[in-house]
Amino acid sequence: MEINQVIEKTARDAYGRLLSYMAVNWRDLQAVEDAIGDAFLAALETWPKVGIPDKPEAWLVTAAHRRLIDRARRARISENALPTLHAMSEDAQYLTSSNAAFPDERLKMMFLCTHPTIDAVMRTPLMLQTVLGIDAARIASAFVTKPSTMSQRLTRAKAKIRAERLTFEMPDAEEIPDRLEPVLEAIYAAYGSGWDEATIADSPRKGLTEEAIYLGKLLLGFAPREPEVYGLLALMLHCEARRAARHDDEGNYIPLSEQDCTRWDQRLIMEAEHYLHTASQGGRIGRFQLMAAIQSVHAHRSWTGCIEWAAIAQLYEGLVRNHPTLGAMVGRAAAVAEAYGPEHGVTLLEAIPFEDVVNYQPYWALSGHLYKQMNRNEVALAAYSRAIGLSTDRSVRQFLSRQASVL
Repeated sequence: MEINQVIEKTARDAYGRLLSYMAVNWRDLQAVEDAIGDAFLAALETWPKVGIPDKPEAWLVTAAHRRLIDRARRARISENALPTLHAMSEDAQYLTSSNAAFPDERLKMMFLCTHPTIDAVMRTPLMLQTVLGIDAARIASAFVTKPSTMSQRLTRAKAKIRAERLTFEMPDAEEIPDRLEPVLEAIYAAYGSGWDEATIADSPRKGLTEEAIYLGKLLLGFAPREPEVYGLLALMLHCEARRAARHDDEGNYIPLSEQDCTRWDQRLIMEAEHYLHTASQGGRIGRFQLMAAIQSVHAHRSWTGCIEWAAIAQLYEGLVRNHPTLGAMVGRAAAVAEAYGPEHGVTLLEAIPFEDVVNYQPYWALSGHLYKQMNRNEVALAAYSRAIGLSTDRSVRQFLSRQASVL
């Protein structure tokens, strides 16, 4: 592998760990981000000459700490800050010279982002950028916001952390339930971002699904009695179990209901079922448990040979009441259409305000499918056309084109 590729891979795989490890000690996120950027530039200049270090992450942390020390001196930062920076450098040197594992401080960073003084709507986006390395444009798309607006909001949130010297510590046990929701949301959003681009070979988000599952399991250690943590893990693992079946051998997209369930990973399904069962013992139902339960019903096709659409529709009804997101409402319409007929599904779709769905691809893909079943070919063709235009996955565009071509 070429050195530039190694550096790119390290940036993709380790950025969140590097930033979190440094930021828990040095609270100026902008300065840490700049220092890490400088460290990667130094790697591009140095590694081709001296070779790739045995521990690239520790090398980068050492280089970034040197930048912070230099900047602190130039800016004449209080002498009280320099001992902290020197101690951080000593830690990095220890990591370089020992067999110690690189510490993962990302959960501390994620819970910092849930600090009560940080705007609630910015907590999940802040985690996605700082801890998981997702760019502002992608975050803006997920939150239906202009990239420039999201960038400005993220900058203000980081400035608040710096100005108020917010502590980078895990909340007390009794505080965790109240601060857990945005952490779960960020992990789920990261998984979804990686899932969307899992088939794109050079995508910078290709490894996010594995990272999200890892963080979910790490979170269990801090919130072992929270059923929604188990529910989220069950949801992600059920989806992950079907990764190989999403496309056929020629790369064509296969909808869930048409997938060959012999290609599903039964080990992951059983692990997901274990987490979902554990969640059910918690006495509290939440959105991630309901979403995992929907995927569990789909998974049971492996044993029964059929899909219990009425059960799925009932679960979606609970999900919409519990957490009425656009995705939940479209999912409910799809399940109701399968269980009771396309007319019932279309009624639910048409009740959603147009301005909410104008750029929501799943809505238009489902609309095309249901209108096609109702022989409303002109409306179906228009819906398919919009869905194709909104699709970022080439295989999905081709699938929708094939569906539209028979109208």
